[in-house]
Amino acid sequence: MISLGRTRAGSAPILANPVEVRGEWLAPPRSAALVIGRMREACCSGIRMVSDRQPQILRIENCPAGPPAVWLHRDASDTAIIHVDVGERAWTQLAYQFGHELGHVVSNSWDSEAKPSAPCQWVEEMIAESFSLRGLANLAADWEGTPPFPGDAGYGKEISHYRDNILTQYNQIASSQGLGTSSSWFTRNRSTLEGFVGLSDHAKAAVSILLPALMARPALLEDIGALNRWPERAALPLDAYLSRWRASCKSLGSAGLLPDLIETTICSR
Repeated sequence: MISLGRTRAGSAPILANPVEVRGEWLAPPRSAALVIGRMREACCSGIRMVSDRQPQILRIENCPAGPPAVWLHRDASDTAIIHVDVGERAWTQLAYQFGHELGHVVSNSWDSEAKPSAPCQWVEEMIAESFSLRGLANLAADWEGTPPFPGDAGYGKEISHYRDNILTQYNQIASSQGLGTSSSWFTRNRSTLEGFVGLSDHAKAAVSILLPALMARPALLEDIGALNRWPERAALPLDAYLSRWRASCKSLGSAGLLPDLIETTICSR
């Protein structure tokens, strides 16, 4: 096990404590831990951590046999365990996968009760993906300015290129679905969105709307710390889900602007 990564003194444990790296890595685990620490900082930059249900420890395991995921477990109740599936020194792939799963952890989806559920899981998937893509933008700039490895500043452009390719794909998906040109996108695609427990093409299309808002106003992301603090989690109709989320924001002293933004900019299209 390797514990490493830049930390924020006086911050929430999810940011202040070193990350743990385990599993089958095709590169030095200390290097993987360094990249993970950088991406954690990039994802959480400018965001106030408001949740009262965050883990004390982040453990990242490279598991070539399975897809990236947050492993929902009953042991180590203070530990969020993230599985990634990355190749040798595939730092951008590692950062991207870790960033998405970290978005779920920050959204309070990391313990044994956090099973994804229809009909509103698509909201969290859209948020987690936007969380990671925003983090990649910050990581690229950070890498160019202060590379984690000597003489590796140029790799920051590779990170930007990787991110741009994803966004191009998502914008193309959005265009093919008529998002941005049709006032009935959500109505037409609601059953598909709500019926898929994962990052569907329709959730990817919605990222093209949400991400620019989060890039411009990162403080909106503090509201994700108020997600899933009610027993039904995502297994509620959309109106009830957003209502519970707003009430949770209020109880934590969060602004509650993100659920309003999603309702007005995505669910009204």
